[in-house]
Formats: sequence, structure tokens, C-alpha cells
Amino acid sequence: MPRTRQPLPVVLAITLPLLLAVAVAVIGLTGRISGVDAPPPPDTTPLATPPVEAPDAGSPECTALLARLDGGLPADGSTLPVRELAEPAPAGVRAWAASPRPVVLRCGLPRPAELTPTSALLEIDGVQWLELDDGVPDPVVVTYVTVDRPVYVVLTTPVDAGSGPLQTVSGVVRDTLPATAVAVR
Repeated sequence: MPRTRQPLPVVLAITLPLLLAVAVAVIGLTGRISGVDAPPPPDTTPLATPPVEAPDAGSPECTALLARLDGGLPADGSTLPVRELAEPAPAGVRAWAASPRPVVLRCGLPRPAELTPTSALLEIDGVQWLELDDGVPDPVVVTYVTVDRPVYVVLTTPVDAGSGPLQTVSGVVRDTLPATAVAVR
């Protein structure tokens, strides 16, 4: 049976949309690779941190911890620079510039009400952390609280910062603050 040749308009009608789709896909991939969809750079202006109850923020333990956290934090393949705090800056706070939200550490807060005898704890570098859920379906930040040290340390990071901030802070907490029993009540 002889093969019939498709008329030129039919061939063009089939191949042109396919070529267009391939071209759009290549342009989209090239744009992503070149950083067109890159997140905005982190805000590096002084961060306003509202005061919260932090009875031990000025304690020697918090002072020692913050002194050891005066440099950048590793996060998702880069280093987050320390972010200056706007005045009046509350005691016991350190921040780092990250996108879309900063990484914020607060030292000396009261025992979290969420800490119960059945709380699931994470152990990172010998430090026990309670992960707090903000109840949002697609959270932008995650918060961790140390529960086995003489003062409570709270670390809030963007979810896409990776594990670098938590690992680094855990190592500094372990080396600076002695371990204590977890007080659930």
C-alpha cells in the first residue's frame, strides 16, 4: 500500500504547536536556571523585635550564649549574616537576615505551655528541642524551644532555611549551657 503524504497545512498545524510548546519549556527552564524565579534578597535593615515576657533574658547564661552567636549562621548552602536589631532592642535576642523571614533567637523565655509529659522532642547535638506548630497549613516559619537547659532558648527559622541554623545553635547551646532535667510541669 503506497504511503500517502500529508498536505503541508496539516503538517504545519501539527508541528508548529509542538515546536511552540518546546520553545516555551526551554525558555522557562532557562529562566529558572538563570535565577529569574530566585527569592528576593533578605532584608538587612534593623529588625524591630517586639518585647515578650523573658524573665531570664539578662541572665549570665543568655549573655554567654549570645556572645557565642555573634557570627553568621549556615542555611541552605549559604551563610546568613547577623541582622542588627532596631532600638529599643529587647535583651536576649539575636537575629540573622534570611528570606522570606529572618531567623530569630530569643533566650530566657518562660517554660512553654506546650511542653507536656507526652510532648515529642527532637534531640540535635545532645540538646532537646520542642518543635512548635503554628497551626498554619503551609507554614512559613518553624519554631524550636530548648527544654533541657537552665534557660529556655527559642529559635524561629523560615521553613526553607534548612537545618543549618538549628544544628549550629544546638552545638553552641550544648557547649555553653549545661544540660538539666526536662521540667514538664
